[in-house]
Amino acid sequence: MDDGVQDIGYGRAFAGFYDRIFPKDAYADLAAQQLADRHPGGGRRTLELGVGTGRIAIPLAERVGPVVGVDSSPEMLEELRRDTKEKNAAVTPVHGDIRQWGDDRSYGLVYCVCATLSMILTPEEQQEVIRRAAERLEPGGRLVVETWNRSGVLELFEGKDRTSYFVPYPEPGTGLLTHGTLIREKWLWQASHIWFEGGTSQVGTEVARLTTPEEVDGFATEAGLTPVERLSDWTGKPYEETAALFVATYAREE
Repeated sequence: MDDGVQDIGYGRAFAGFYDRIFPKDAYADLAAQQLADRHPGGGRRTLELGVGTGRIAIPLAERVGPVVGVDSSPEMLEELRRDTKEKNAAVTPVHGDIRQWGDDRSYGLVYCVCATLSMILTPEEQQEVIRRAAERLEPGGRLVVETWNRSGVLELFEGKDRTSYFVPYPEPGTGLLTHGTLIREKWLWQASHIWFEGGTSQVGTEVARLTTPEEVDGFATEAGLTPVERLSDWTGKPYEETAALFVATYAREE
């Protein structure tokens, strides 16, 4: 897809097993319901930054109406188009770079989840993503961000700069092996994942920039938004420093 959008290659690396490590399951439905609960309603539009294969956008569209989903990965968007066609889902895929993308519409809910913000590797560009998201919000609208929690990820490393861990899945011979390297001076986390299933394996590598909730709060405040809520996950659990991720909600005042 040659339209000038810079693609980091995440889809090429993970499209083959993305829906296995991030399944379209009850937890995805729970996330969609939590987002729906934060939607201001009134027929206002919804925008996802980093829509991926639509694991959140599709069940959310069933609850709040049409969702526009932006992603830089052609491979992910192809999976999304297939699913939206099969399920007749009201999700519009858009190929775009969330650091630069914008349109002339406003939205009641903008969300950036599943640690998409961490795929942006400098604080300046992360701040730009939040600024552009804030620009899209109507008065009374909400921005919801779910991303890696620096202190929680550091717990995984147990004071070291390298770590490995294996997550088994219910099916025999199936699981995810991750080897991580921490680059502390830039708060970067390089993770190589090996997915085992059916006697075969697939490998994908990603780099994430780890943030603190206070840093993201600062990005949002500078963009004119007000912090509303901070959670550890989509179950509604209050924020804890040991949580691997955090979910933060921000408001555009009326």
